[in-house]
Amino acid sequence: MTMHRDATSRGDLQLYLTGEHDCSYVDGLKARTLFVDPMAKVDGERAQWLQQIGFRRSGQHFYRPACRGCHRCIPVRVRVADFRPNRSQRRNLERNDRDIQLLTRPAELQAEHYRLYERYLLTRHGDGDMADDLSIETYARFLLAPWGGETRFLELRRDGMLLGVAVTDVFNDGLSAVYTFFDPDHRERALGIYAVLKQIGEARRLNLAHLYLGYWIGDSRKMRYKEHFRPLEAWNGQAWQGFNRGEPVQF
Repeated sequence: MTMHRDATSRGDLQLYLTGEHDCSYVDGLKARTLFVDPMAKVDGERAQWLQQIGFRRSGQHFYRPACRGCHRCIPVRVRVADFRPNRSQRRNLERNDRDIQLLTRPAELQAEHYRLYERYLLTRHGDGDMADDLSIETYARFLLAPWGGETRFLELRRDGMLLGVAVTDVFNDGLSAVYTFFDPDHRERALGIYAVLKQIGEARRLNLAHLYLGYWIGDSRKMRYKEHFRPLEAWNGQAWQGFNRGEPVQF
């Protein structure tokens, strides 16, 4: 993948642009990605600022899509104080809160976490790029790499058994849902939705304003679920505004 130095900088952070590559979310499309210089020092304050202007974190890298003529990837966040679960989400909470316990752990390498991550990817995303390399080293680079801020693992347990892990970054203005993996044998529990609901609850408990959910992509079934957590805000390249499904975003 070819990297190009971008003509624009954000403060004193230099940005780099990849060449075109296959889109991970929509078949048949080409994508480009804008990265913060991997050698730059990104502390918690800078990371929060990047989050607030539509960037995401993967390991030690901060990035956002920068595709030619395409604005399908829309950064979204939930306004925590105003969130009210809909009927389906209330049923999810009622069903899972009966016997699932939420535990907060530091971001550390745990064999139990890795085994669940491996099972989840092979079962749910076996045809994706991430399943091509399931080594512990790749897992650690993705979810455990130090980045200048705080990451917590929110565990979902039932009678001591690990059912899911919601990897969550902590900022002064909110939580960020980095990645969630869960037991594929409990599909009926909709644990991915439950994890988001518990992250919203955790943000509310910490008196934080937002839960950042990453990118909503209307053409991707795996990314479209985020529109059901209301009120939702979208980054339009200049400011956060009320989310309108399918409205283009200009960076």
